[in-house]
Amino acid sequence: MSRLARSVAKRFGSRWDSVDRKELSRIVAEHPGFVAAWQSENRPAILRVLIRPPVQRPPPPRLHEVVLPQLPTLGDLAAWLEIEAAELDWFADRWRVPAQNATAPLHHYSYKAIEKRDGRCRIIEIPKSRLRSLQRKVLHGLLDRIPTHDAAHGFRRGRNIVTFAAPHGGQAVVIRFDLTDFFASVHAGRVYSAIRTLGYPREVVRAVTALCTNRVPSGRLLAPDVRDRIDWQERQRYRTRHLPQGAPTSPALANLCAFRLDLRLAGLARTVGATYTRYADDLAFSGGEDLARMAERLSIRVAAIAIEEGFAVNLRKTRVMRRGARQHLAGVVVNSHPNLARPTFDALKAVLTNCVRCGPASQNRDGHADFRAHLAGRVAHAVMVNGVRGGKLKAIFERIVWD
Repeated sequence: MSRLARSVAKRFGSRWDSVDRKELSRIVAEHPGFVAAWQSENRPAILRVLIRPPVQRPPPPRLHEVVLPQLPTLGDLAAWLEIEAAELDWFADRWRVPAQNATAPLHHYSYKAIEKRDGRCRIIEIPKSRLRSLQRKVLHGLLDRIPTHDAAHGFRRGRNIVTFAAPHGGQAVVIRFDLTDFFASVHAGRVYSAIRTLGYPREVVRAVTALCTNRVPSGRLLAPDVRDRIDWQERQRYRTRHLPQGAPTSPALANLCAFRLDLRLAGLARTVGATYTRYADDLAFSGGEDLARMAERLSIRVAAIAIEEGFAVNLRKTRVMRRGARQHLAGVVVNSHPNLARPTFDALKAVLTNCVRCGPASQNRDGHADFRAHLAGRVAHAVMVNGVRGGKLKAIFERIVWD
């Protein structure tokens, strides 16, 4: 027994808390001393089984200053979420109802098909109220505490489309890439691995992963409004457990799972003397004439890195924008500094001016339920992008007489 204990300690000592029971039993069964004892006339008998208590390991060194909630057991996770253990089992269940039925009340999500510009569609997966409240607790109590890569500007406090676009102002060339099905590309296995690196035990990681991932039932994917507007590859992504677009935890988890992607693309940018930023599924590189000459080779390298990290670049949406043309990222013009596109500014100014002259009802051609909030949002966006030009639009907006 002492020889076996030394052998096990030598092999598993550095990761004892995460050793699987089957892996350990295999080592015991193959040990010569145990084999000899088992084959003898007086076989060893099991006196008692000591269950190893789950332990939350410390996070990786880069997160040593981050205070994470202590959740070593499923009971601790349920108490932290303020629900009963049986409720946690219900919400974290991987699949409880037939996949063919998309409208069963036992499903935790409802689905909505949004049409894209090219006539295809995107499926929005909307968690029901109770699951959404649990996901918000996971987001604010755990995920918001984990820093993402500095190149990521989407879904981060203090970051926005202006901070994403500003580093690329006044460059000779700006190259924009688009990732295909950003959220659906992050499958449950990657989410599990990302949360596991934080030090949580396996059962807790499985439960958190199940709370934050989903797979779309076949019945919804084969519905008439969806069937012919998504291809086979998209359908397979939706059928695999993934980050649902519509869950509050998905943006933070996507940033966390894209950390290695950002790390490698930022390194690639440094090697070619370029600047790199990312806003959700939009990747942007900018630089001088040297970058302009190697734009095609850069596209190949970016696509290869994306594939290796579990994503795919939509090559049809890649744009190489040189200084002589309009350079824009996420709707922000960056030829010299972050600015509104002239047609956008002129169109919004015309609508606001006509609202002052003829009344707002005359300009609500799309039938917005709250036209005032709609215009206020567009004006606020203009102020964020360019304070001077946005201030002019805000002055006109304040002159509108509302009923």
